[in-house]
Amino acid sequence: APSLKVGGHPTPHQGGPKRVSGIDRIIAIGSGKGGVGKSTVSSNLAVALARQGRRVGLLDADIYGPSQPRMMGVNKRPASPDGKTIIPLQAHGVTVMSIGFMLKEDEAVIWRGPMLMGALQQLIEQVQWGELDVLLIDLPPGTGDIQLTLAQRFALTGAVVVSTPQDVAMLDARKALDMFGKLKVPVLGLIENMSTYVCPNCGHEAHLFGHGGVAAEAQKMGVPFLGELPLDLETRLAGDAGTPIAAGAGAMSDAYARLARRMVEGGMA
Repeated sequence: APSLKVGGHPTPHQGGPKRVSGIDRIIAIGSGKGGVGKSTVSSNLAVALARQGRRVGLLDADIYGPSQPRMMGVNKRPASPDGKTIIPLQAHGVTVMSIGFMLKEDEAVIWRGPMLMGALQQLIEQVQWGELDVLLIDLPPGTGDIQLTLAQRFALTGAVVVSTPQDVAMLDARKALDMFGKLKVPVLGLIENMSTYVCPNCGHEAHLFGHGGVAAEAQKMGVPFLGELPLDLETRLAGDAGTPIAAGAGAMSDAYARLARRMVEGGMA
């Protein structure tokens, strides 16, 4: 197959944000800081939406730390018939693309901003996504080049912000919310992850990171609160094993199904 090089300076961009052919909605999933489970939420939400009958794409836009190849259980190099077009991979009913497919698992990406922006452009524009109801974009943490490039170049339906309820996470989540506001990207809702922990032995419920902080922030801002997700060992094990928990049955799968249903019924996905 022709060799495919990802990374390089982006091509000049004229005009405002543009639509991506064949994709009805593009939803960015962001957080102000790392470690809040944004990538876990992204992969499971993608699978849950696919199980609701939606045509779903998942783009891993965390160029420095791509985790979707492991979480979605796929890690082979995508085909390229002409050295330009990228054929994405399929997993659990979802069309998936990540720069991690182009790298060895422990290989670092050591790029400055323009290379990041060029890679993001390629991963959106050169991928044959086909016809999708929704493309979920798993953003890196923070408010940097990837977020700015994405919002300025592509017409986003909106953003979903994931946070844990603890104060230090909410401080950074508010920065992400402020960023989306300044970039004129509608915030579709907030998700509180690691909201509770239920002891598997005795059933005691503990709030290790606090509780309710994200719901309170959503109410204060007047944006939808999409739901709570507990801190759950099986979810972590399933992600490490490459089969998102939303692909199976049980309480956590049901929780993601409710989240997906809320988004579908709200016209977000």
